Amino acid sequence: MIGLSHELYQKALKLEELSYDEGLYLYNNISLANIICLAHSIRKIINPQNVVTYIIDRNINLSNLCISNCLFCNFCRTKNNTDSYILRFDEYVKKIDELYSLGGRQILLQGGIHPDIDLKFYIDLFKKLKNKYPDIKLHALGPAEIIFISKNANLSVSNVLDKLLEAGLDSLPGAGAEILSDRVRNIISPVKCSSQEWLDVMKIAHQKNITSSATMMFGHIETINERIEHFIKLRNLQNNKPLSSKGFISFTLWPLAGKDTRLLNRFPHIKPVSNSEFLKMLAFSRIMLPNIPNIQTSWITMGHEIAQICLHAGANDMSSIMIEENVVSQAGKNNKINVSIMENIIRQAGFIPQQRNQQYDPL
Repeated sequence: MIGLSHELYQKALKLEELSYDEGLYLYNNISLANIICLAHSIRKIINPQNVVTYIIDRNINLSNLCISNCLFCNFCRTKNNTDSYILRFDEYVKKIDELYSLGGRQILLQGGIHPDIDLKFYIDLFKKLKNKYPDIKLHALGPAEIIFISKNANLSVSNVLDKLLEAGLDSLPGAGAEILSDRVRNIISPVKCSSQEWLDVMKIAHQKNITSSATMMFGHIETINERIEHFIKLRNLQNNKPLSSKGFISFTLWPLAGKDTRLLNRFPHIKPVSNSEFLKMLAFSRIMLPNIPNIQTSWITMGHEIAQICLHAGANDMSSIMIEENVVSQAGKNNKINVSIMENIIRQAGFIPQQRNQQYDPL
């Protein structure tokens, strides 16, 4: 590397933030090998231990009835679909009992935007779950759901979060971010909250010391410029969190899983994200987000072998064993894993496996 690329490489290695123009230049002018090397060096500064973490949790979709009707989703149903559902409490019990038998103590609870589920429903559900499982952690409801609940209840986001916290909410997933560009969102998920609304929910959550995660779904109709803007929006929000708050504790990147979706029917030119493009974007996320401590792999969309390479390209966390997953699996991604396989993958990549909780405390 020579010239500006070398200067930016050294700047990133000092954990200094790259501007939009610097990030774009580096992305376009650095080789895959060099960007992976840089990201791994940054990973070793931020997470110097030779440890890769993972969590045992369960993704429970409380309903598949959703008015968002996002172009990339095959999971959602309408009231006219005979296979739409809302989980009964005994179904939660069955799912959580299985989770406990496998050593997990957290559920990722989401349900899209159900037109008939209101704030009271969530409050009652959270209280019942915490009453039956006092040590369960509720990683629940993405910003799009919070915005819908807020508008439906005619309450502020702050007020809604306070009520959910009182009922048992522990942390907030980064669901529904996709690409934080309204140009993109107005096409692929026009019913969901705007990019600014998504950010505003997270800002308020961080002010209340609610730990959250950040995400990106790429490889569809967004541009590289919009990907960089997405990173900078996340980074800026993290910079402005209260010192007492962890804010975004992790970032997860995944490519579009688009098989049989209306998005690919409408935009047939979209090509699957290649392994090399995914690795480059993952490494780039580690470079552009020095203030978010943990970068997760996406083994569920990319497979075990690419996940192992990710651990040498900036990632330090393997995410969840995903006891249950209902969205990307219905769009062509059906990778499976258990604790034994997870730990073998980590060891084979040259790292020590460590189970964690949502706060990244070792268990």
